[in-house]
Parts: sequence; C-alpha cells; structure tokens
Amino acid sequence: MEFVRIDGERLTLVFALEVGGAADCIYLGAALPDGEDLAALAAAGARGRHESQPDVPPVPGLLPERKGGWGGTPAVVLRQSGEAVPTDFRLDTWQAQPGSLALTFTDARLGIALSQGWQIAASDVVEAHATLANQGEHMFEFERLAAPALPLPRRFTRITTLAGRWAGEMREAARDLAPDGFMRSSAAGKPGFGGGNWLILHDSAGDEALGAHLAFSGDHDTRIECDMQGSGDGRAVLQMAAGQPHALARLAPGSVAATPKLVFARAPDRSALAQAFHAYLRGNVLPQRAAWGPRKVHLNSWEALGFKLSEDALMRLAEDAASLGIERFVLDDGWFGGQEQRRRDDRTSLGDWTVSRDVFPNGLAPLIARVHELGMDFGLWVEPEMISPDSDLYRAHPDWCLHVEARDRPTMRGQLALDLSRPEVREYLIERLDALLTENTIAYLKWDHNRDLFPDPGKALWQAIGFYHVVDSLREAHPHVEIESCASGGGRIDFGVLARVNRVWPSDNNDAVERLRITPAWSQFLPLEVLGSHVGPSPNPITGRRLAMDFRAKVAVFGHMGVEADPARMTDKEREILAVHIALYKQWRGVLHSGALHRLSHPDPDITGMMVTHEGKALALAAQTAFSPVFDAAPLRLAGLDPQARYRVTLPEPWPPRAKHYLANRETWAAGLTLSGAALMTHGLALPLTHPETAWIIALEAIA
Repeated sequence: MEFVRIDGERLTLVFALEVGGAADCIYLGAALPDGEDLAALAAAGARGRHESQPDVPPVPGLLPERKGGWGGTPAVVLRQSGEAVPTDFRLDTWQAQPGSLALTFTDARLGIALSQGWQIAASDVVEAHATLANQGEHMFEFERLAAPALPLPRRFTRITTLAGRWAGEMREAARDLAPDGFMRSSAAGKPGFGGGNWLILHDSAGDEALGAHLAFSGDHDTRIECDMQGSGDGRAVLQMAAGQPHALARLAPGSVAATPKLVFARAPDRSALAQAFHAYLRGNVLPQRAAWGPRKVHLNSWEALGFKLSEDALMRLAEDAASLGIERFVLDDGWFGGQEQRRRDDRTSLGDWTVSRDVFPNGLAPLIARVHELGMDFGLWVEPEMISPDSDLYRAHPDWCLHVEARDRPTMRGQLALDLSRPEVREYLIERLDALLTENTIAYLKWDHNRDLFPDPGKALWQAIGFYHVVDSLREAHPHVEIESCASGGGRIDFGVLARVNRVWPSDNNDAVERLRITPAWSQFLPLEVLGSHVGPSPNPITGRRLAMDFRAKVAVFGHMGVEADPARMTDKEREILAVHIALYKQWRGVLHSGALHRLSHPDPDITGMMVTHEGKALALAAQTAFSPVFDAAPLRLAGLDPQARYRVTLPEPWPPRAKHYLANRETWAAGLTLSGAALMTHGLALPLTHPETAWIIALEAIA
C-alpha cells in the first residue's frame, strides 16, 4: 500500500493506492502540513472488521464494484449480448504530479481499461473524470459509466439539495444525510429544473461545506450511498454519471468512452464555497472571461411585444430603451418564418431560420442600423434544437426529429426536437446560424430550449454532445458573439454549457420576490456576471404580484442587469427610478462581476442579504419579502471587510419610498457614515426592513 497526497493552496487530498488492488481517498480537507505521516494518518482512520462483513471487508473507494460484497451501485455496468458482465478492475499504474493524480485500472480478463484523472484547479476546486477503453477483441455495451467516485468523510452528515420546477427553480432543502442516502436523476435530455446535479454537504456544526456538480448538459444520475453492512468503514460514496440509467451505449474494440467532469470544492463555510466556485468559473471555465469587458444592460422585446412584431413597434421600443441607458437591444421570438408562414405564435416555423419579410421587408438591417445609431448593440433569440411540425423544414425532412418509427410523435409547446445525433441535422443548423450571423451584425444570441427530449430512442446522450458540436462550431466562426443558455429559464445550466456561453437565464420568473430566492441559490455555484437579472413588468405575468419599480430595480442590480418590460407602459417616475438604477449598476458592475460574494445572515428568515467585496469597495443588498414580526428589524451585519480598515458607507438613492420615512438620521445617511470593518461586521446597520417588498442597497468604499 502506498500513500500519495496532492495539494492546493488550502486543500489536501490523500489517496491510498495498492497496485493490483484498489484505490481510495482517505483524506479530504484543510491543507495538511508538509511532512505529515500519511501511513499514520491511514492507521488513525482504519476500522476493524465486524461480524456481519465479508472476511475481507470491501471498500468502494474511487471505483465501486459489486465484487467482494459492496452493496451499492457500481461505477461501471457492462453488458454483452444483453447479459450483465461482472467486472474486476485492479489498479495497474499511477502517476502523481503537483496538484494532480492519474490512475489506470484494468480488467485483464475483459480487456477493458479505466483511467481516472484528479486535478486540483483554481481556488482549490477539484476536477475528476474517467475514460473507459476497450483494448480487447469483443464488443461490449455499457449501461453506466460514472465519473470517479468520491468517498465522503464521515463528518459530512447533512445535505442541502436543490429542487424545483419551471418558474420555481433551485429551492433549497437541508436534511440529515440518512443511511438510505440520496438519489436523483433527470430524464429530459437536459439537467432540468430539479437541481439534482448540484448539491452541498455540511458537517454537523453546519460550518464546513462540500459542494459537488456534474459538468454536463444532458441527463444525469446522482447517488450518495452507504452500504451499512458491506462497506469497510461506513462512509457514504458520492457518484455522478451522465445519461439515463439502463440506456445502453456501444463500446467497440479500440473505442473509448469518457465521463463528464465531477467538480467539487471544500470550504470552511458556504460563502467561501461560493467564492471558490466563482473563481474557478472565471479562471477555468467561462470562455475568454478576461476579455469580456463590462456586462451590458439588456432590454428584451418579449414582455413588451411578444409575437406582435413590426418594424415601427421595434424602432419605438429601441428608442425607449436607449433613453433609459440600455446598452443591448434583444429581439426575441417571432422574427422568422418559412415560405408558407411566419412565426405568429409558438405553434409554427421552428427550424425555418429565415427573416420574415412581411415583418422585415428589408431584412433585419434597418432595425440593427437604428439600434446602433442609438448607441446599443443588437441581440437575437433562437431555438435551434427544435422543429415545428408546421414548418418548411419538417415538410422537407420529417425524419429529422427525435422519433420512434411507426409511433406517435408527441409535441410539447407544439414543437418537436431535432435529432442532433444526425450529422446532417447538425450541419444544417451550423449553416443556417452561420449565415444569420454573417449577414447581420449580431452581438448576442439568446439560445433557448423549450421542451423535454421525448420520445427518446436511446439518443439523449448524443443530443448533448451534438449541441456542444453546434455551439463550438459557431463560437469558432464567430468568437465575438455572446451566447446565453436558456431552457425555459434554468432548465440547462451547468459547467458544461458554461464552458461555451457567456451567461444563463436563471428562470423565466423575473418576479423580484422569487428572484431573491433563485439568485442566491444559483450564486452558490455561479458568479453574478453570468446570471441574467431583469426588471420585469408589474403585475408580473407569472405570479401576478405587483411590485414597486424601486424594489424590482434594486434586486435586478445584483446580476447581469436587464429589462424585460415595456418602458412605454411605465410612468414617468418609474422610468426615472429605473434609469437611476441602471446608472448605479454601471457604476458598480466592476465590483459585482469581479469580487467575492458573501451571504449575509439575519435572524429574520424573510430578509435576504448578499454582498460583494472587491479591492476596497463593496456593494450590499438587504431585502425584505414579508411583513416582519417586529417593527424594528435587527441590524444587518456585513461580511468580507478588513476589520482594521475604515469605510465610507452610503445608501445610494432613491431610497425605498415607504421605508425611507422610518430611517433615523436621514441627513447623516445622505452624507454618509464612516465606520470600521470590525464595527460593520459585528454591530451592523439598522435599516428599516419591516414592510414587505422593501430593499436597500449599501455602498462602501475604504478610506485610505
């Protein structure tokens, strides 16, 4: 048995490796001192055998198998001619480099090799992936191929899971990690609204946190299992795999199959965990992040016009947008069509990516030119992976949709899904979208995906891979074009898609009360600059809730800000308030989109607080969504400041219209306060946060 450690700045992983046997991770935690006796560490955690175990107790380790008595799910499930094939993988070779470890396991009888790579990346986030190679002469099929398994330290006894639905994404639920473990999967051809490929584990004190994610844009299968009888030491094992269980994929002689990355991070608390993931996304995942520049304020046409498009209406909307300080005008659904019809509703024309001449007789050029004259750039909505039965494309190629021969073709939202496993379908989409981007000056694509992938003739895995191929091809040809991933809101958000896009749409629900739950949940993993955060209309079209512009705008500042409403339907005062908040966002986006995010705790569960610190500056949000049980809410304590530094603290105006009357020392607040970081983090700020739908923004700048 050999012991190997790999280290990050604040993290150590220790592996126990037995060539000809198994591999295990025996330590995952804070950085160990140089020279730590790893054999003694292993001995300190070793367990003796008990009566109900096999004579040699199995340890699932990094590659769980059924051999030897492990009662959980194996990492690899092979079949041959429909029959299950037992595996017996043994560690063959390993190689350690600073911050990384490569392992190779082989099943000599089957001629199958499995390789694993473990890498500590930026901010101590760990990437682990596996490849399965058929080095023999026989055909196999694999039903399951999981990323490397992660044996969980037993101090992680609680789990926070994320579940949801359309317009209600990422609802957090915390519970004890019971002996029956945790299991969740998706079968919609995308991660879905359920949040099952994001999870957080906690220690019993609720402090230390371990976050994990599968970086893949298709179906997933997530399991935490603890075989109370068969496992050698009672540890739970986390496994994350792509694809649906029981869907078979071929593994021909000489071929290789790879898993997506399991991505995980350990941190002393949830704010530090979020900061680790944000730094990792910014440095390792987001495409050309350093070259993005300021995140432009959007106005999207959907809530203003829907399908009722005309050049005159769009010109008017663009002029209204520019008057507010909008920087990007996005034309949503309804601009395209085929020879026989245009897109007047959501029942036709998907697949016919040609500009409708009855709406735009001279193409998009006049509208784009006017948008540019107004000082904005131009964006466009597309839904390339879908096809309408009432479309020229479907009439020409009815076999291009996902279908099962001689079976019904059930629709969702009146549409079918294209079969992206077919090369001709991928090439058609690349050709049409390339032409659109070549013929028009388009800075941004809102890439939507509005239905589940059914029926599934065993192609769900290849849909995600085909999607990657199309997006990668377009990005190579048009590197300047930004892309947003939208799937009826947050149905396809993951590190796999974020390696290819510039932002995501967290939810179709832009009700500010709902976003105060949705944004903090997503920001546990994703930085604010990739989270589309728009001011919606009032009443909200999904919830029916009426909210003041001041509240909607303050909430929208904390993300990639935009507007999803018609300025012509706003009062003069609402437009004035919105314009001021857009200017505030522009002033502070450098901090919001580069800094460290902190979750602010408060005794009132209906008060949401978040704060971003960067280079001596900070911006915080405090928002109340319900009617407080006490009139004077407890002071809000800030976080992430230098205790010894002194800060000028201001409340940027406009102040919330009702709550401002209860603000003590208004003249003092108008001028600003000077307080130490220690006072702000310990004593806090007493703000009027009694009434529902009240929000304050707090600005801080260190004084030299």
